[in-house]
Amino acid sequence: MKSLWGIAPFATFALAACSAPATLDNGSNKSTSHNEKTIFVIRHLQKEQGDDPSLTSEGAAAAERLAHLLADEDISAIYATRTRRAMETAAPLANMTDIAITAYDPQNPEALATPVAENEGAVLVVGHSNTVPDLIVRFGGNSAPQLTEEDYGTVFAIDSAGEVHEIKVD
Repeated sequence: MKSLWGIAPFATFALAACSAPATLDNGSNKSTSHNEKTIFVIRHLQKEQGDDPSLTSEGAAAAERLAHLLADEDISAIYATRTRRAMETAAPLANMTDIAITAYDPQNPEALATPVAENEGAVLVVGHSNTVPDLIVRFGGNSAPQLTEEDYGTVFAIDSAGEVHEIKVD
């Protein structure tokens, strides 16, 4: 009888490679698996002061970095609130991927949950410090971050298992 010990390391490696979902990780160039849907949620980036402000130059530069970070993630839909800062956060990725930004009402997150759930590809949702934690849970995330008015530049990637991975834009 031949020993199975010779193939055990190969079999272990093969099983591990098949079972581990590939997700974007901070500083990584890996893309999400085509079998796995990832929902990316971010608070709008750094903003000016005032009513419905634009992004600062720092926020606009971070929005460009966000676009490059998610460019290879097979984004198929982009959602943002109608605020200037949220739209400007999503705009570089929308321009890069030729995907229109769909506006949503932050006061009605249930109306956003359905199209996000029905979308077959990866999705970017741009929200606000007081809406991002709730959105993450609504989209199946098993934990919600606590955000303050000073928190900018963190993408929360929710994988198909409900794990929430934090990715820094800067």
